[in-house]
Amino acid sequence: MSKVLDIVPLRSFVAIADSGGFHRAALRLSLTQSAVSQHVRKLEAVLGTKLVEPSGRGTRFTRTGEALLTEARQILASHDQAVERLVGHEQQTLMVGTTEHAADDLLPEIMAQLATEFPDLDVQFRFDRTTRLNEAVDQGSIDVAVYVAEASNVDGVEVGALPLRWCSSPDFELPAVQPLPLVAIQAPCTIRSAALSALSAHDIPARVVADGAYLAGVINGARAGLGVALVALPGSPPAGLVERFDLPEVAPVHLMARVRHGADAAAADVVLRALRSTLARAEALAA
Repeated sequence: MSKVLDIVPLRSFVAIADSGGFHRAALRLSLTQSAVSQHVRKLEAVLGTKLVEPSGRGTRFTRTGEALLTEARQILASHDQAVERLVGHEQQTLMVGTTEHAADDLLPEIMAQLATEFPDLDVQFRFDRTTRLNEAVDQGSIDVAVYVAEASNVDGVEVGALPLRWCSSPDFELPAVQPLPLVAIQAPCTIRSAALSALSAHDIPARVVADGAYLAGVINGARAGLGVALVALPGSPPAGLVERFDLPEVAPVHLMARVRHGADAAAADVVLRALRSTLARAEALAA
């Protein structure tokens, strides 16, 4: 075959998806942003089509780009497993994939318990949406996936519930007449839907004034005073936000977990125990 997909550009391509952009991918891979861009152009030259395209201030994958991302994950997983079989490895790695929701509260406990019970384990994290996390488990690129149950029809083990709270900037005031401005993650999103449903059930008109591909964008939008945001909040609100008690209560969402077949069962169990203990404490405090 005359067309060859090189491993290095493929690794950069996947890093763009996992990190949320060219700049973050470059930091993750210890490369320049120019080098990451060159890798993408090389893949586009091989396939003869565009893989990314402008989207607002950023970029997004084209249909071919999305297809390549799936193939690239499989190629890299097979490549890395082959290298491990042939030359061995010095350090065991555990890849944990999770949604961004409540990461500030959940990840420290996971890292602390893994550091205690598996001090030599190389733990890595990937943040993504529920569907992609489950796909990654199936493809073998994630060992443990932690995802929102309501956003998936894939079976897993429940690890606990995430309370949903309304948050806004401290000086944000509810409008007297016009629809309530809402900041949310781009659809489809379970928490976005829950927010709109709860407001509608209480005859509170609402309008999404800003949405983001990632939770960080939602937090920044609410912090800037654009509107209110419904967030998973087992602990304190993010810096710059306050919890609001003048809007309808919303039922919690549930976290599920899946462990890749062949993953280190003992290490994966530590992750599940850490999640359960953290969420149980949050539930007890809320009671």
